Amino acid sequence: MKKVTTARISQLLFLALFLVLFLMTEYRGSDRIVAAVNGFFRANPLTAASTMLAAKAYLPLLLPGLVVLVAALFLGRFFCGWICPLGTILDLVTGRIRKVGAVRALTGRAKYWLLLPLLTASLLGVNLAGLLDPIALLLRALTFFFHPLFGDTVRGGWRSLYTVMGERRDVLDPGYRLLRDYLLPFRETLYPLAFLSALLFVLILFLERYERRAWCRRLCPLGTLLGLVSRLGPLRRTPAKLCADCQACREHCPTSFDQDLLQTEECILCMECALRCPSRRVRFRFTGARPQVGTVMERRVFLGGLLGGVVLARGFRFREPTAEAKLLRPPGVRDEDEFLKKCVRCGECMKVCLRSALYPAFFQAGAEGIYTPLVVPRLGYCEYNCTLCGQVCPTGAIPDLPKEEKQRQVIGKAVFDKNHCLPFAKRIDCIVCEEHCPIPGKAIRSERVEVTGFDGIKRIVQQPYVVDELCNGCGICENVCPLEGKAAIEVFRVKDRTPLKAPAGGAPPPSDPYADPYAGGGS
Repeated sequence: MKKVTTARISQLLFLALFLVLFLMTEYRGSDRIVAAVNGFFRANPLTAASTMLAAKAYLPLLLPGLVVLVAALFLGRFFCGWICPLGTILDLVTGRIRKVGAVRALTGRAKYWLLLPLLTASLLGVNLAGLLDPIALLLRALTFFFHPLFGDTVRGGWRSLYTVMGERRDVLDPGYRLLRDYLLPFRETLYPLAFLSALLFVLILFLERYERRAWCRRLCPLGTLLGLVSRLGPLRRTPAKLCADCQACREHCPTSFDQDLLQTEECILCMECALRCPSRRVRFRFTGARPQVGTVMERRVFLGGLLGGVVLARGFRFREPTAEAKLLRPPGVRDEDEFLKKCVRCGECMKVCLRSALYPAFFQAGAEGIYTPLVVPRLGYCEYNCTLCGQVCPTGAIPDLPKEEKQRQVIGKAVFDKNHCLPFAKRIDCIVCEEHCPIPGKAIRSERVEVTGFDGIKRIVQQPYVVDELCNGCGICENVCPLEGKAAIEVFRVKDRTPLKAPAGGAPPPSDPYADPYAGGGS
């Protein structure tokens, strides 16, 4: 019977915790999310290092990441072997993937060619680490592809069951409610970049055809950062070389033996070698802090990595000026540059958005903004009473604001296209946007105007207009506009996003913005 190490138990527990927190990062009937998967990002040293370098400031939310980085100085890459959920998934599937040989194309110092440019670009104010962060890669694949696919599949199957059951379908309701309340996504959404997110995850799994933990060993920037720190630590494996009469360590080690010498910066502290050593010679001991013998990287790799970071910072900062007018960010984001420095592109804000307003950017915000959240009012709108996106943001890129303060945050301003709007273009009544405006006192109002119709008859038409001092750009007006295709009213970005003044008339009457569209099952 195969022995289960303490490291493997820890891996499984943290993977289960990650999945539970992922499911809890969702609207489940409460205005506050008690626990979210953002804790894994706050304990992520790569997130902490890249974000603080880019922001040029200490961010208290990311203190756990600095603690883990310091712990790696004493314990090595324990995060990779004991905590990382992506590493656990690789360990679980690698035995079921047939190996075809060593991954020669990624040998050498490929991992440094990824880490150094990312950190250098962060230092220059362009934070791209989230694109290759292992936890972000896994979370985006789950959020944008696998979880929505799971939800669509289950709901489709449930509707089929209702059809088969006919009048007896009510007996299935308890089972559906259990799934709906704990496992299914709150809403059905098709995300841009979903297939790209899934493809990147599948590529990481595909690398297992060449060697165990190929991603962790050859590419992962988080593992590389922890490995560099671990070289200076006191924890050492003895013996450091393979025994002449035994090669068992090479067989069982997932990362650390390229030749006969242990590569300390690649050891993930899984302890498999100690557990399976036939002669019980292998030990892990604190022997006093001393750097590992041998060079970390060649000078050309170091200088090339720095140069690559400069190229990244300059190349990825290009933005298309014509797209900036519709570059709408979540509520509370006032400075675009500051937002890009802090956003780790995890997708949590999009997952919890109640009205499907947030979607991942492709090149709308330039190459630097890929996977960052955009408000797309024609597809959804920012719910007036919702503060969920700020609650789950791991770095504070979207601030966690009280409801009353969030309601005053300016996303943009609504503007009418009079060549398209029915009361102006067709000279017929339409006040749908005014009816749906949630702002106290109404940011969209209408006035009765006498106009001459195209039939030559004079009539009174209610023509809407925007009160800029009240409009926060939530986008509901653009979302509900009855015209197909382009809306007659659109929200555009404004330079001055100073919060609106507190309303004097109090809050609007309560509504039920969180009604579950799937309640009642398959009727």
